[in-house]
Amino acid sequence: MDLGLSVATYFVLILVLLYILHRWNKTSSANFPPGPKCWPLIGNLQMLNLKDQHLTYLELAKTYGSVFSVQNGMKKTVVLVGYETVKDALVNHAEEFGERAKTEIFKDMDKGLGLTLSYGENWKVMRRFTITTLRDFGMGKSSIEDKIVEESAYLIDHIASYKGKQFSDLMILNGAVANIIVAILLGYRMNYEDPQFQRLLRLANENVRLLGAPMVLIYNMFPFLRFLPGSHKTIRRNVDEFLAFIRKTFLKHLNDLDENDQRSFIDVFFVRQKDEAEKSQRYFHDDNLTRLMRSLFAAGMETTSTTLSWGLMLMVKYPQIQEKVQEEISRVVGSAQPLYSHRVQMPFTNAVVHEIQRYSDILPQGVARETTRDITYKGYFIPKGTFVIPLLTSVLKDKTQFEKPHEFYPNHFLDDKGNFIKKDAFMPFSAGRRACAGETLARMELFMFFTSLLQKFTFRLPPGASPVDLTPGDGFTKVPKKQMICAVPRY
Repeated sequence: MDLGLSVATYFVLILVLLYILHRWNKTSSANFPPGPKCWPLIGNLQMLNLKDQHLTYLELAKTYGSVFSVQNGMKKTVVLVGYETVKDALVNHAEEFGERAKTEIFKDMDKGLGLTLSYGENWKVMRRFTITTLRDFGMGKSSIEDKIVEESAYLIDHIASYKGKQFSDLMILNGAVANIIVAILLGYRMNYEDPQFQRLLRLANENVRLLGAPMVLIYNMFPFLRFLPGSHKTIRRNVDEFLAFIRKTFLKHLNDLDENDQRSFIDVFFVRQKDEAEKSQRYFHDDNLTRLMRSLFAAGMETTSTTLSWGLMLMVKYPQIQEKVQEEISRVVGSAQPLYSHRVQMPFTNAVVHEIQRYSDILPQGVARETTRDITYKGYFIPKGTFVIPLLTSVLKDKTQFEKPHEFYPNHFLDDKGNFIKKDAFMPFSAGRRACAGETLARMELFMFFTSLLQKFTFRLPPGASPVDLTPGDGFTKVPKKQMICAVPRY
């Protein structure tokens, strides 16, 4: 009897499995974007390049076109490829493609709060508050320019202390760029040698690296595997430690708070929190503030410092371009402090900075979106709640928009007369509703830090070093591999 029951059970299970296999590749809509056939449970996992998913998507686009689908585990995902498609979706259909994807690791990190990884009404409120407050603290104005000038001096002094000997640049650049957002968030800068500051930088850097780890991708696909050891657990521990530091700063700011003299982002939030208390604290509560500060610190530091690091590596790789930038700096600025306004008089340097961003392509997949409602797009039906990947690398390296998409070629941003030209396909900050809230600040930092460094130093490899390797390291963003360089004083 037991044997018969067992056989019957197995027979039923086989029928169920056959049914699943039969139904697996059918979507809820005949008009859902096409894509490769997938396996039960794992979807298209077997064909993904787990470290560089964007490379798999670029290959699939050759077969399925600019709008196609893949199945990441149990979740259908739509991929958008190429300038025309990505821009049309993010700008002309900004509302429909404007939600942040609710992946498991993002939910673990910020629980839908803060800014970068938040969604719904909370995101709208926090974005408005953040942009308004950043502008009040000088984003795009001379007051923030003064902070960048001051930090540039600290950075130059630090690099000069190596006296032309070799050093690794990324952590130093991290500290300099982070101090701009720290000055806004907390009202003061931190010393590069401060152990707490160094710890915060390491936590942020490690999380960005681990977010691109294969285990995190697998965890996002199969959340029930959260009990397993891996990168997803390290990320959560790092976030908890970072949030603990932020909470420690609350007490000091609360004790010193002067509503008539708000000196930092955190002061402004606390005043708003007090104003809102009588109504509700639906958005302006401590949990939201901690997540908001964490995301602003990470986003405000990592992408800009990584781009600067790529810039120095590229100047080492192409000394003739470095020399031409330095000649323009000397001719236009001389020994004065480079300012953001100088970019108008420095078309070649401005083109180089833009090309550094385009070529380095540090966030090739963008950050996944989610549809807010059902939409028929390019003839395909995409249901509400579908994950969407706007493949930014396919925009920045679109051969219809850039003459030499896979080469470092500053002339992409220059006309025949050497004048700077804007390119609509220049979208390193994404586009539409979810475009980077700190884009203006990042543009100022990149130009001013880059020109200040090249004004004072010539960057080159140490004697006997191997040629520059421009192959990126692993991570959520494309960080240059660690390489030692020398900064030789120009004067």
